[in-house]
Amino acid sequence: MSQETNRNPSSSNQWLKARRVFKEFPGQFWILVGATFIDRLGGAMLFPFFTLYMTSKFGITMTQVGILFGLFAISSVVGSMIGGALTDRLGRKWMLLFGLIMSALSAVLMGLTNRIEVFLVVVIVVGMLADAGGPAQQALVADLLPEEKRAEGFGILRVVFNLAVVIGPLIGGLLAARNYLFLFIADAITSSITAAVVFFALKETYHPKLKQGEPQESILETFAGYGVALRDKAFVWFLGASALMVLVYIQMNTTLAVFLRDNFGVNEQGFSYILALNAAMVVLFQFPTTRWVSRYRPLLVMAAGTLLYAFGFAMYGFVSLYFFFLVAMVIITIGEMMVSPVGQSIVTQFAPEDMRGRYMAVFGFSWVIPFAIGPLLAGLVLDNLNPDWLWYAAGLLGIVAAAGFYLLEQRVDRARWAVVDQRISIIEQLEEGKISAQAASQMLEEVDHGAWARLVPKSETAPERRHLRIRVSDLNSGMIKMDLRLPMGLVNTVLYAGGQFSADLDDYSTEHLRNLLAHDGLHDAPAQVVTDEDRMDVTME
Repeated sequence: MSQETNRNPSSSNQWLKARRVFKEFPGQFWILVGATFIDRLGGAMLFPFFTLYMTSKFGITMTQVGILFGLFAISSVVGSMIGGALTDRLGRKWMLLFGLIMSALSAVLMGLTNRIEVFLVVVIVVGMLADAGGPAQQALVADLLPEEKRAEGFGILRVVFNLAVVIGPLIGGLLAARNYLFLFIADAITSSITAAVVFFALKETYHPKLKQGEPQESILETFAGYGVALRDKAFVWFLGASALMVLVYIQMNTTLAVFLRDNFGVNEQGFSYILALNAAMVVLFQFPTTRWVSRYRPLLVMAAGTLLYAFGFAMYGFVSLYFFFLVAMVIITIGEMMVSPVGQSIVTQFAPEDMRGRYMAVFGFSWVIPFAIGPLLAGLVLDNLNPDWLWYAAGLLGIVAAAGFYLLEQRVDRARWAVVDQRISIIEQLEEGKISAQAASQMLEEVDHGAWARLVPKSETAPERRHLRIRVSDLNSGMIKMDLRLPMGLVNTVLYAGGQFSADLDDYSTEHLRNLLAHDGLHDAPAQVVTDEDRMDVTME
C-alpha cells in the first residue's frame, strides 16, 4: 500500500508536466502532429521493403534500383518547387491536402503495376505530385507557432517521425509476408485518413494579403519568387553549409551498413540495433534536447551539432569494437537532435511570411544534392581506397560545415538572435555596474525590436545572476499565452528608469506586475496577478 502511495505523486507530476507541455502549443498544431504520425506510419510500413519488392517482382539489379531512386529524388525536387510556390499562392492546407490525395492514389497505382516501364513512369509522377505538399506542412508549423516555439515544434514532429519508424516496419513485415500489395494499400489508407483529418479539422493558416489597389501576382511572378530566395546570400550560405552537413549524415543510411559488414562482420541484425539506438534516443530525448538548446543562438547550435557529426562519423575510421560503434551512434544522434529541428526553424526566420513555402522548397536542395552524389562518392572511396578514408573525409567535411555555420553566425548581425544578444550585452553591463539603469533604458530603446522571450545569458558562469519568469495563461482554459524569462537587470531598468518590460506584454496588465515587483517583491515565492481574462504567474529563478 505504501509503495503504491509513493508511486502516485511521481505519476501525477509526470501527468501534470505532460499537460503543461501540451497546453504550451495550440490545438491546431497537435492536430497537425497527429495527422503527420498517421501519414508517416504508412510510409514507414512500405519504405523498408520497397527495394525487396522491386527486385523480387521486376527482377532488376541494385544499380537499376539506384537509378529509380535517383529519378524519384529529382522528380521530388520538381514537385517540391511547384508545391512551395503554390503554397505561398493558394495557402497551406489545400496544398497539403493535394499532396496526401496524390500520395494515396499513386500508392495504389504502384502496387498494381506489373511492367517495369510503367512502374518507372509512376515513380517519377509519384515523386512530383506526392511531395508537393512537403513545403506546405513545414510552412504550417511556422504559421502556427511563434518564433521561440518553432524549434520545439519541429522537434516534436521528429519524435513523431521516429515513432512511426519504430512501429511501421513491424506492421509492414507482417503485411509483406502475406502480400506486398497489402503494403501499398495500407499506405494509401493512411494517406486517405490523414487527408480526411486535414480537410475536416485543420484550418487554413495563411491568406495572401494584397495592398489596396494591388493586383494579385501572376503564376509566373509566384515562381519568380524563387529568385528572391536564391539572391538571399545569408540563406544560400546556410544552404551550402547544410548540404555539406547532410553529405556527412546520409552515410548512416547508405554506406555505414556495408562498411561494418564487409570490414567487421556486423550482420543485418547487429546493424539494426545501431539504428534502433538512434530511433530510441530521438523518441526519448528529442523534445528536452530541443528545449535545452533553444536558449542558445541557433547557428551556434548548428555548428556544435555538426561538430558532433564530424566526431561521431570519424570514429568509425578509428574503432573496431561493436561497443564503440554504438558510442559513435550516440554521439551522432545527439548532434542530430540538436541540428534537425533548429535547422528548419532557422529557415522560417530567413523567410518572409509570404515566401515560407518557397524557402522551404529551396531548403530541400540541401538534402537532394547530397543524396544524389553522396552514395556515389562514398562508393568510389570504398571500392578504390582504404575504407577508413571515407570516415576521415566525413569528419573533415563535418568540420568545414560547422565552420560555415559559425562564420554565418558572425555575418548575420541583423538577424533576430543577434538583436537579442545586443540586449543581453546591455543588461550584462548594467548588472556589472558599468552603466546606469537610465543609460541601459535608453540603449535598450535604441535596439531594434526583437524576441524578448529569448533573453537569456550567453553562459551560466555567473551563478548570482537571477531571472524573472513570467507566464501568462488564459483564465478560463488555462492555455499558456506567453512564457518569458527576463534577466533581473532588465527588470530593474523597468522599475527604476521607466523602461519597457517586453513588447509582448503590452496587451496584458503590466501595471499590476510593476506594482507587485516594486512594492511587494517576490521573496523567492511565486506570485500571481489575475485580470479579467488572464492569469499571470511570476517566479524568481
